[in-house]
Amino acid sequence: MIGYVILYVEDLEASVGFYRDVVGLEYKFTDAGYAEFEAGGVRFGLYERRRAEWLTGRAVSPGAGGEIVVMVDDVDAWAERLAGLGAPVLSGPADRPWGHRTVHVADPDGFVVEFATEIPRARGRRT
Repeated sequence: MIGYVILYVEDLEASVGFYRDVVGLEYKFTDAGYAEFEAGGVRFGLYERRRAEWLTGRAVSPGAGGEIVVMVDDVDAWAERLAGLGAPVLSGPADRPWGHRTVHVADPDGFVVEFATEIPRARGRRT
């Protein structure tokens, strides 16, 4: 079972603002370079990249690899909201053959955040 997902970020305050005010996650606390949010049973955290080396034993590279997916009821409404908040929209809204309608934005560190609504699948899965 996954207990935490933690992203190493450059500017903790900017990232807290993004995930709290743009993504809409419930902010819990900040302590010693770490901030935590409620994310539906999984703890979602942000940790200052400059502090990560003592934890990992090496320098931590900036983000942009990987993706966070946030399930929403109406991706088109979220796309309008995100654009209105100035979030850098990367793609969408678009229907995807695997059964999601999506819009992708970038967080302050370049991590991709996908907002998705389930739609009927356009293709089957191989088993």
